[in-house]
Amino acid sequence: MKRILVAAILLASPAFSQSAMTAAEFEAYVSGKTLFFAAEGSRYGVEEYLPDRRVRWSFLDGKCKEGLWYEEAGQICFIYEDNPSPQCWTFFERNSGLSARFESEPDGTVLYEIEDTGEDMLCLGPEVGV
Repeated sequence: MKRILVAAILLASPAFSQSAMTAAEFEAYVSGKTLFFAAEGSRYGVEEYLPDRRVRWSFLDGKCKEGLWYEEAGQICFIYEDNPSPQCWTFFERNSGLSARFESEPDGTVLYEIEDTGEDMLCLGPEVGV
């Protein structure tokens, strides 16, 4: 909890205006990792970063969606199997991990990486009818 509060304070500080990560910096940081994210003090989601810029995302509900990321105009954009519209973010590397500002909406959600809890990303199989 302390780490979440510290991250929230850091995001509100002027230092958040530091330089955004390039695609190469982002790729070096995330490749082969599974990162958990929070927003406004609550757990938000988890993303697994696979080879060839592929990703797997979940809102921590066991439902996972496959996608990929790419760089466009200095932002890191994601497209997923259920939504071909790009979702673009600006990422920053901080002492406490990544922070990201959603650029595809005017109010821009801010996510921040939270400490690895040792839990695995849960992806349940497809829903099957009776």
